[in-house]
Amino acid sequence: MKTISIFLLCAAPVLAAPFQAAGFKVGEVTANSAIVWTRLTSKAKANPATAPTLTFQYANGETYQPDLKKRPKHPRSRVTGVEFSTKGGVDDIRYAAPGMAGEVRVLYSPVIVIPNSTVIIEPTRTAWQAVDAKADFTRQFKLTSLTAGMTYKVVVETRDAKGKEGQSLTGKFKTAPAKADAARVVFTVSTGQMFSDQDRPDGFEIYPSMLKLNPDFFMHTGDILYYDGLAKTPALAHWHWQRTYSRATLVDFHRHVGSYFMKDDHDTWKNDCWPSMEGRGMFQFTFKQGLKIFPQQVPMGKSTYRTRRWGKDLQIWMVEGRDFRSPNNAPNGPTKTIWGAEQMAWFKKSVAASDAAFRVLISPTPIVGPDRDNKRDNHSNKVFTHEGDQLRAFIAKQKNMVVICGDRHWQYLSIHPKTGVREYSCGPASNQHAGGWRQSDYRKDIHQYLNVTGGFLSGTVERKGGKLSLIFRWHDVKGKVLNTDVFGNE
Repeated sequence: MKTISIFLLCAAPVLAAPFQAAGFKVGEVTANSAIVWTRLTSKAKANPATAPTLTFQYANGETYQPDLKKRPKHPRSRVTGVEFSTKGGVDDIRYAAPGMAGEVRVLYSPVIVIPNSTVIIEPTRTAWQAVDAKADFTRQFKLTSLTAGMTYKVVVETRDAKGKEGQSLTGKFKTAPAKADAARVVFTVSTGQMFSDQDRPDGFEIYPSMLKLNPDFFMHTGDILYYDGLAKTPALAHWHWQRTYSRATLVDFHRHVGSYFMKDDHDTWKNDCWPSMEGRGMFQFTFKQGLKIFPQQVPMGKSTYRTRRWGKDLQIWMVEGRDFRSPNNAPNGPTKTIWGAEQMAWFKKSVAASDAAFRVLISPTPIVGPDRDNKRDNHSNKVFTHEGDQLRAFIAKQKNMVVICGDRHWQYLSIHPKTGVREYSCGPASNQHAGGWRQSDYRKDIHQYLNVTGGFLSGTVERKGGKLSLIFRWHDVKGKVLNTDVFGNE
């Protein structure tokens, strides 16, 4: 007989190493499965701001010690070396969270709510698994045979190589409703979170603001972090993830909300990158290494493009914009691509097979725009006109299909003048990161809403008074609603 115990959502007392300085993340949630990600660390928290920094050596003889509180200004010369002030190297620098060998397991159980109390069923336990030192001391668990439309309690336990108990963390997530279930669904979307543009000492304000909405899931559209100036080696690329995801606001959020992660240029390698791009300025860090690191750091699974169903009324598509693309400077035409032929065929086939009331394409980069005239990296730019026109024409033919995009550092709703395709840009994670467009440059032929500000986008699928709607809301960093668009099912 299964036993019942009172459910309390709190972290267990910290005992000893190994710790989980970055908490854990739950991702790739479906109606009956999810992935739990964790990383073991030797310290409970990342190194403080007073810890040593690093020094870059340049071909012109200059050296540079970046001030990580500000956007670094780099000498215009090739990096030839990286120096550390201690023998510990990357592990000793500010905001690093050194990894540690050990084992981890996951306990999970559905939460049952009854009047005046909340209870849980005796948990299912995974086997103890060693973290992978070659994958930055991470481990991922796929949970299966879950119940649709259910909240699950999750406990991630750790122990060292000798079996001594370490830190245990508790959280929760929601599974997707069953395909036939006309359930209300709330989700949030963000992009562009540069470490130096944090807006509070413990991370980003948007995370506690989003948590107040109790979203069913969260979507990060890419530019999760920015390798460009500081990730000169794979170890420093790992450090970017450590320093970002050990911030308290992010740790707390991801323990409570299931997420989907997509990558863009800055969290793949460098600005506007493609697979065959030259590595000028990136020293010992390559595009190929960036592709390997990303799935180590997020709960994503094997495929970087995928679709997920959330009940009867909502299906989302997440696409890959870096792995298969042609060089940005290649001639525009039938052979030039961002998605690649295989992904494009998958997208069209899976959309055609869907019977969801609302179908949402989530793209790391714009499909409609408008974008700045000098940009050459997305489907709204002239250099990708051929594939962009094909994609917009296809979307326009679908009933109740819209686009959500990341990448741009401003919020907007645009409607493509020729096809009528609607695109919702979530905007950046903080006001400090907003920019790249003038607020006065409101283009009446395409913009329905424009706001050069930080914040996030939320979406709500609901049935009220016999009407089914997909409601989009743009929020500022504190959660205040700045604009609302109701997309109805006609």
